[in-house]
Amino acid sequence: MPAEVTPGAGATDGDVYRAAARNRLWSRLDAAVTAYDGPLATPLVVVDLDAFDANADDLARRAAGVPIRVASKSVRVPALLERVLARPGFRGVLAFTLAEALWLEDRGVTDDLLVAYPSVDRDAFARLVASPRAAGRITVMVDSLEHLAVIDSVRSSHAVPVRVAIDVDAGLRVGPAHVGPKRSPLHRPDQVLDLARAVQARDGFHLVGVMTYEGQVAGLPDAVPTRRARSLVVRGLKSASTSQLAGRRRAIAEALAELGGLELWNAGGSGSIEASAEDPVVTEVSAGSGLMVPTLFDHYRSFSPRPAAFYGLPVTRRPGHGMVTVHGGGLVASGPAGADRLPLPWAPAGLHLLPLEGAGEVQTPLAGAGADHLAIGDLVWFRHAKSGELFEHTTSAHLLRGDRIVDRVTTYRGHGLAF
Repeated sequence: MPAEVTPGAGATDGDVYRAAARNRLWSRLDAAVTAYDGPLATPLVVVDLDAFDANADDLARRAAGVPIRVASKSVRVPALLERVLARPGFRGVLAFTLAEALWLEDRGVTDDLLVAYPSVDRDAFARLVASPRAAGRITVMVDSLEHLAVIDSVRSSHAVPVRVAIDVDAGLRVGPAHVGPKRSPLHRPDQVLDLARAVQARDGFHLVGVMTYEGQVAGLPDAVPTRRARSLVVRGLKSASTSQLAGRRRAIAEALAELGGLELWNAGGSGSIEASAEDPVVTEVSAGSGLMVPTLFDHYRSFSPRPAAFYGLPVTRRPGHGMVTVHGGGLVASGPAGADRLPLPWAPAGLHLLPLEGAGEVQTPLAGAGADHLAIGDLVWFRHAKSGELFEHTTSAHLLRGDRIVDRVTTYRGHGLAF
């Protein structure tokens, strides 16, 4: 244990990123692992329930009464999905595949599932239309007639209608430039209306909703201390995007009014809940990463969450002064390759990856002031850059309350699932 570490309570909201708080966290995790008598294979994934619950409460506060749909892609642990869905302010799951939605519905996690992305999984669609119950609880996403054709290709009748939502591009358009996720080809109100009419005119489909996910607002940190100029640009981009999107949402809603009312209008993410919830067109917002708080969700002006998910790796070598090597560690996040996608050595404080080695599959060298206080067998705790992707690397997650591991729960991988 580093000399400056003293056992104690977890960090408060204001100092979770400071070295002293990270060392207190290390002491708390060390005490929990020492006292635990269950299996502890590494990478040892731990979710801090105190932080998880506090983050859930903060998300609900920011949503100001607008229901939050939980983005399962950022959780991937059924017990934690059930935990947050039992809290006030949360309703339904935003699934990332249709097969996942079918599994969650059959398991009874929720009876309200929206699949966030269009699917071409014919086997999953065949199971959907074979189950009136599932078809009544799951809404699939489309942005073209081709998606409807995939569904029709697996059924011989239209006896079981399929609930459909239309994904609308929520990116910022400035002249020919497009800023935001490259998702739906539908941008203008007339394009959305044309597809909505086609859905309504086609047997076996029921149009129930719209999604407008503004990833360029929800997913970009805008208060990075080491990138002040860039953060100013990002804040301006977010402001312009929010303003433009509010007007376009209103225009799309007015165009769709001729077809009757919709059940849902989904928008937002953990980084944009307030702006999305304030839009009168929006009926629900989505969040997931704000529960776990991976490193890509550090440094937002709109909220100050508490990191809740960590994974521990054992020290297996001491190559030299100021350096240790841990077993494994190469849990790199998806997205554009860069340093921000690498895992971050978090507790104890004072450790960093080596630029010429990074995070390795079977070993990861670390350097820094904290290294000489670590012994062979000690655990170093990392944070992943993305939320749910961490849980693809383990079959179970250990739940921490205070300085005790209080439960061990199964991830999707532990259930034999790879969505």
